[in-house]
Amino acid sequence: MTEHALNRRDFGKFAGMAGAGAVLSACSAEQRAASAGAAAAAPAWKVTGRALTGLGGFDATMKRFMTERGVSAGQLAVVRKGRLLLARGYSYSSDPRFAVQPTSLFRIASVSKPITATAVLRLVQDGKLRLTDRVAKLLGLSTAADPRLANVTVLHLLQHLGGWDKSLTPDVTWRDLEIAKALNVPLPIKHAHIMRYASARKLNHAPGTKPVYCNYGFLLLGRIIEKVTGQSYATYVQRTVLAPRGITRMRLGRSLTRAPGEVTYDSIHTTPTVLDGSGRKVPFPYGGFSLETHDSQGGWLSTAVDLVRFAGIYDGGTSVLNATSVGRAFAKPATGVNADGYYFGAGWMVRPVKGGLNTWHDGSQPGTSTLLVRRFDGLTWAVLFNRRQEGNAPSFGAIDGLLHQAANAVKSWPTGNLYPTYF
Repeated sequence: MTEHALNRRDFGKFAGMAGAGAVLSACSAEQRAASAGAAAAAPAWKVTGRALTGLGGFDATMKRFMTERGVSAGQLAVVRKGRLLLARGYSYSSDPRFAVQPTSLFRIASVSKPITATAVLRLVQDGKLRLTDRVAKLLGLSTAADPRLANVTVLHLLQHLGGWDKSLTPDVTWRDLEIAKALNVPLPIKHAHIMRYASARKLNHAPGTKPVYCNYGFLLLGRIIEKVTGQSYATYVQRTVLAPRGITRMRLGRSLTRAPGEVTYDSIHTTPTVLDGSGRKVPFPYGGFSLETHDSQGGWLSTAVDLVRFAGIYDGGTSVLNATSVGRAFAKPATGVNADGYYFGAGWMVRPVKGGLNTWHDGSQPGTSTLLVRRFDGLTWAVLFNRRQEGNAPSFGAIDGLLHQAANAVKSWPTGNLYPTYF
């Protein structure tokens, strides 16, 4: 793949929007001139939303992190013991019109996986699915290429134990061009094409024997949800997982169409489009991969406040999952506890600590870096950015430790609650 850096004007030319829901198109000459003028100006901060008293360390952390990495759009929400204490949008831009709100939507990449896992656990809770059900039988997958595929269970997919290993075989969910050529089908490819292509290849490990993070397993879980419920993946999740929590903003994203209130995404890389057969180079976030086929593994749009609201399902006391289902999400797998003590639960990463469990999931796609954390002491936060680590940029993973530090530095937690502002 050939890649080169895009300056801000070139990126704006490709990714500029006429308005909410508009298809990406080239900017007019006037817009390009405005973008060039804005690029010459020094970037300035805009911080929207609210933070209750004593939480200024979070703002300072976000500003420092974004400045050091040239991130133009960020968002943070912090909850303590069920109360929303901070809901912020952060903009660092030379464009005076640019302002991220706490209600602005971001692609959340693999933070979509806990959402998919929650839907699966709800089906198990309702007796419509079993964790021991065999995936190939449920979905009608051919096992001719590798009979071991017949042994992959729903639980294996949830805990990344299905037997696929992207360090040995390329991740099929990112091989659109290769799959289209191999199957002689037009772009964009569909879920069924990815499944047909993957099923014709051998597993890398026997199911249940080696944990390896696997996007394809969560693609399959989305199709299982559709098969069992007779509904689209998005419809079932919205009705059964999100609506009971009052979450109405979240939706599946689109590769080239921006939802109302959605931010734009930055990347220094270009790549051939996977959305048609033209071979034209596009900014990586806009056609370099198909957000539509990534739905159940990494396709959701959300706000930080919606993510922490969703995470509250795992605090108990909601109608979405009962205590047994929450326990299933965080149960140790049959194998695969890391040397650092953490493991893949059902859609979450889990680490036992003194006092309870820390659970989290991060996400990364071209133009996206995200993190959702639930701490043993009742703290939850979600942080979203409109770019990820590329080139020589400092680590984006550093935000995890920095937010823990900001939380640990709070001397007295406020007792208010901002949730009524958003739900």
